[in-house]
Amino acid sequence: MSRPVRVLHVIHNLNYGGMERLFADIVERLDSAQFESHVMVLGYFGRFAEGLERYATLHQAPAMSRTSMLHPAALSRAIAGIAPDVVHSHAGVWHKVSLASRRAGVPWIVHTEHGREHPDPLLARIIGSLAARRTDVVVAVSEVLRQLLAAQVVPRSVRLEVIENGVDTTLYAPGLDDGALRQALGISPTAPVIGSIGRLEQIKGYDVVVEAYAELRRSWSTGEPPVLLLAGDGSERGALEALATSLGVREWVHFLGWRDDIAALHRSFSLFTMGSRSEGTSVSLLEAMSAGLCPVVTDVGGNRAVLGKELAHLLVPPVDQRALARAWAQVLADAERRATNCRTARGRVEKAFSLQRMVDRYAAIYLEAGAR
Repeated sequence: MSRPVRVLHVIHNLNYGGMERLFADIVERLDSAQFESHVMVLGYFGRFAEGLERYATLHQAPAMSRTSMLHPAALSRAIAGIAPDVVHSHAGVWHKVSLASRRAGVPWIVHTEHGREHPDPLLARIIGSLAARRTDVVVAVSEVLRQLLAAQVVPRSVRLEVIENGVDTTLYAPGLDDGALRQALGISPTAPVIGSIGRLEQIKGYDVVVEAYAELRRSWSTGEPPVLLLAGDGSERGALEALATSLGVREWVHFLGWRDDIAALHRSFSLFTMGSRSEGTSVSLLEAMSAGLCPVVTDVGGNRAVLGKELAHLLVPPVDQRALARAWAQVLADAERRATNCRTARGRVEKAFSLQRMVDRYAAIYLEAGAR
């Protein structure tokens, strides 16, 4: 192909979230000499669309009827008008986009699954299987997710690959806490901080995190007790605030909402935690480890692969607040071992989860369309 490969990236929206941030990173990092990038949102643009017009042509999908799941005519016309060589969709839009793309005559369709519900509902599996049959390459962001897709969603005849998520290790790097965030929140300069960044949704298990924090406060006996910082937002926020109140810990649980100062948050954390019930390969976890934070996370999805054998002792069972509280206590009690874990965490991301490595692997898949 003498011209750049025209790639249309499709997502529901580009508001806050790990998948959305990753989407923007891919678009920004693609070589403009090789690829002509277009971005289409089915819902609205949002935070991570800001500045993206420098790297891609942005499109708002047309309004669609209630029957668009079966007959996405307007979407198909919009895609045909762009005439992409490749359509790359991301979780949440697979069925509709794959159907519209095939009807628009797109020659190469790629889809990335970032995670599935656990357990995966039967209807979702059926719809996913239909979409997979229209897709040339299905990408899972972890080996665990690939195995799940192979067993329940993607037929053997469809190509299924693993491309682990990656993060910018220069942007997310270790740094010293200047104390500004602690001061703004009224947190003591010496108080341990348990931190997390993510969507406040049931699948992310923040109810377990809050319950574990209450457990930790009850058992804390030596030194200044820790505080809990939760950055992010979602439909569970009100319930989580009420839970913290009912457990008597609301005073020490800070709900920060979505923040743009991720690096400052990382520097203020003593450790990074997640209570997820299900995960793909968590971007928030990778960013925190890249920033040199010791992770304490649930043993779900791709988390074990991210931590590796060296940090597997920091994994805890899902939906086990006591195990999570014990793991936090052990990490906070041993500063020397925590420092070793921090260095190991940074090294793992640098070696296996860099952003450029991920982008290069997607670029190779896109270039197959040009070869065809």
